[in-house]
Amino acid sequence: MATYRQVWEQSIKDPEHFWGEAARGIDWYRKPTKVLDDSRAPIYEWFSDGEMNTCYNAVDRHVENGHGDRLALIYDSPVAGTKSTYTYVALLDEVARFAGVLRGLGVEQGDRVVIYMPMIPQAAIAMLACARIGAVHSVVFGGFAAHELALRIDDARPRVVVSASCGIEVNRVIEYKPLIDAALDECVNRPEHCVIFQRPQAVATMRDGRDLDWDEEMARAVKAACVPVAATDALYVLYTSGTTGRPKGVVRDNGGHAVALHWSMTNIYDVNPGEVFWAASDVGWVVGHSYIVYGPLLAGCTTVLYEGKPVGTPDAGAYWRVISEYGVKALFTAPTGFRAVKREDPTGALLAKYDMSTFRCLFLAGERLDPETYTWASDLLGVPVIDHWWQTETGWPVAANLMGLDPMAVKPGSPTVPVPGYDVRIVDEGGVAVDSGTEGFIVIHTPLPPGCTSRIWGDDDKFYEAYLSQIPGFYLTGDGGHFDDEGYLFVMGRVDDVINVAGHRLSTGEIEEILAAHPDVAECAVIGVVDELKGHVPRGLVVLKAGVERDHPVVAQELVQLVRDRLGAVASLRQVDVVEALPKTRSGKVLRKSMRAIADGVEVPVPSTIDNPAVLDALRSVLRPE
Repeated sequence: MATYRQVWEQSIKDPEHFWGEAARGIDWYRKPTKVLDDSRAPIYEWFSDGEMNTCYNAVDRHVENGHGDRLALIYDSPVAGTKSTYTYVALLDEVARFAGVLRGLGVEQGDRVVIYMPMIPQAAIAMLACARIGAVHSVVFGGFAAHELALRIDDARPRVVVSASCGIEVNRVIEYKPLIDAALDECVNRPEHCVIFQRPQAVATMRDGRDLDWDEEMARAVKAACVPVAATDALYVLYTSGTTGRPKGVVRDNGGHAVALHWSMTNIYDVNPGEVFWAASDVGWVVGHSYIVYGPLLAGCTTVLYEGKPVGTPDAGAYWRVISEYGVKALFTAPTGFRAVKREDPTGALLAKYDMSTFRCLFLAGERLDPETYTWASDLLGVPVIDHWWQTETGWPVAANLMGLDPMAVKPGSPTVPVPGYDVRIVDEGGVAVDSGTEGFIVIHTPLPPGCTSRIWGDDDKFYEAYLSQIPGFYLTGDGGHFDDEGYLFVMGRVDDVINVAGHRLSTGEIEEILAAHPDVAECAVIGVVDELKGHVPRGLVVLKAGVERDHPVVAQELVQLVRDRLGAVASLRQVDVVEALPKTRSGKVLRKSMRAIADGVEVPVPSTIDNPAVLDALRSVLRPE
């Protein structure tokens, strides 16, 4: 058996051969003759002359190969009190039928469809249906407020919006239809139709001429067949926070995405056809795209779609219950979930109620895995706990302990080593490589492997400007870290102003724009501070306009509510402090890094560029009260 080092070196020295072999795991209408197209370097394309269909590879081919009776999807919703399963045959029927619904509404190859849904099977069905007919889906997390939904609709310009009447949290129902109506009222580029799946917990009021009932449309739909698409055609657009405060649409292609995810299921996650894989995330995030919907199905596995929380639905044994009930082999979730379980059940007593004999591995990602959480989970479960690191832009892991290829010893705090295909380096601000043990910028030598994005929706130049222009020949991840002497990578956190809240990337600039819109606010800053449960949470500091004499707690509460209304509860902003001034450099740049350090209890020297040191000193008692 080849070692990790041998496989990784082959992938870097001869990527065309390596990924050409991996592409054999995918069925093609026209097999690619050109694996790597470097004609527009530093923008690269994979399998540029190949034709395939992602839905066919995820569903149809398993049926055609005699595995139609195998479970494809398990739906478990403790919040709705509902469970159901779909074989590959049943899933194929639903997907082909909804693809026919979209076709009947005029959706053609290349058209966009925005999907704004909770964690229900219809969300995955809609995604696969878009892929089936070559439409481009853009899933928007159901926790986002109307304004954020409107921004994404205006940018994607969908022909159809697909949604549900409501989402369900632990103890409340969130009606989606009023949010959709408000978003579309705000939009310039309105879709022609909205298809709404009615849930009994809250039935939506429909608008004549625009809104259509999912069940009614499915009952009269004509099934649609798969459409061959170019490997380089867009499969989906997923919006992620940018430092400017406006979302940017990461584009994922069809061919490279399918090849990379199929390869990852066996080599990284060690999950094989017929085995059960559970990514406890949401289809609104990249993890949900890659490892709830596409990755497991491309590999012929059974995927779990779970509508609930790690705690409170009904207790901190939710993970163990699902693993036991469905025979899950590997679970992928965020460290936040395990911190929540640890807080509710610190001794892990609930685990003893369940049969965990099928469980082989826990994968954690989405934020830095702190050593304390790693140790607690490892000691409790007695299986490998694997930290791995990747980004919305990459679409699949950059660094991991490859459990299906060459498992390695774990080092707490490290996602282990670069995955084959990723030539990861640590450099200083000038792009010069630094020694092991030295902190620097984490960059990836181009070309990036298949599955990674190479463009931003609607802006061909933005990807180059944001990721490739600063250090020629390298993709700038935006994270900092170091390698140790044994080649283990340590990722220490963001170097820009995007923060990670429970695995969800949020722009501080986006939150600042909302705070600044309040009529009493003159200046503001938002920083990410360490939080025991969520990893990081945003914290706001505002300077009021001269002459404003309102009570500070009242203003602060209005600001918290404003962010919740505009961005949604996902922002987790709970504290806003009114201050006299913000610390700045002489050129006017707010010293966010210094404020973050103070809030986290880290002693830092006063920057030499500061305009007024007294301002920073005054903030110490606010950011870190004794």
